[in-house]
Amino acid sequence: MSLAFKEVAVAGNLTYDDYVLFPEDGRRHELIGGEHYMTPAPTTVHQGFLAKLFHVLYQHVTANRLGQVFFAPVDVVLSPQDVVQPDLIFISNDRRHRLTPQNVQGAPDLVVEIISEASRRLDKKLKRNLYARYDVLEYWLFDPELQEVEIYRRDAENRLVKEAEYEEQGTITSPLLPGLIINIEALWPETNS
Repeated sequence: MSLAFKEVAVAGNLTYDDYVLFPEDGRRHELIGGEHYMTPAPTTVHQGFLAKLFHVLYQHVTANRLGQVFFAPVDVVLSPQDVVQPDLIFISNDRRHRLTPQNVQGAPDLVVEIISEASRRLDKKLKRNLYARYDVLEYWLFDPELQEVEIYRRDAENRLVKEAEYEEQGTITSPLLPGLIINIEALWPETNS
């Protein structure tokens, strides 16, 4: 079966119907352009960072009744051939209709990916280009290992472009989340000196 699966994946003909048949093996399975991408289970550093960021966003979004925040795994179905599981998403009240009991049908307002060595190319190139094609309004990339952050937002021409880049410290604000101020330095993993 795996040989036939690889042949189909190379051809880029996979759809959401194939995706739901992938094994639940602790790895992240995604479709981009009908091709299967798989990354290992997240590291403890990744998960610790995700927990801190989720807590900050969830508290702000809930207190201000701005929408909903979800963390992986949750399927975001952008098209039948494009199904991803971002690390974290925010869906505004205006896009609440995209939520179904099974998944998200369409682009979230905000997509957050936490980069690891295994996902660097996928997150920085393939997924960034994918989110640019759909109506993701903001894309945040965090790299806990390098302590770097990239923020992408839609410009006046509706292109998803890099608006900010931080190394080690700084604060993130967003027009999607009025009043939110994230101290980047507080999110990085604690080092054992």
